[in-house]
Amino acid sequence: MTRIIATVLFVGHLRPAPGTWGSLAALPLAFALMTLGGPWALVAGTVAVAAVGLWATGAEVARTGVSDPAEIVIDEVAGMWLALWPVAFGARMAGVEPAALWPGWIAAFILFRLFDILKPGPVGWADRMGTPLGVMLDDLIAGGFAALGVVAIAAIAHGVMMR
Repeated sequence: MTRIIATVLFVGHLRPAPGTWGSLAALPLAFALMTLGGPWALVAGTVAVAAVGLWATGAEVARTGVSDPAEIVIDEVAGMWLALWPVAFGARMAGVEPAALWPGWIAAFILFRLFDILKPGPVGWADRMGTPLGVMLDDLIAGGFAALGVVAIAAIAHGVMMR
């Protein structure tokens, strides 16, 4: 069970770039959560996936003896969902379907992947922890940075910062 969770139904075994595949797999799941329950469902889902992901990652790290196996992508799901929080709340505030904010989806995905790959500052610190918590935390921090970037891009695109 922990392998299925940690690899997100074995998506983490896709090559190349399993982290990108995991991030892509997170998108339709996030859309379903937003559509069924709005932004708070995405927030609750993010917290739940982070908690279950930490447990599954710990079990898989113990099983494999590898501190950060490439096939573990549940952390990408949690981070990607966090990056999408501004999209979910923006759609609710605008009274539109989440898909209407498609530029935000693209920005969240690109920014999340950039922060996850480049690992600036606290993202790299968490990654270097070498623990299951670090595996999850680096992607959550990358997701938080991406969310801030999405907010900034939306503010610029909608002229808020120009006024």
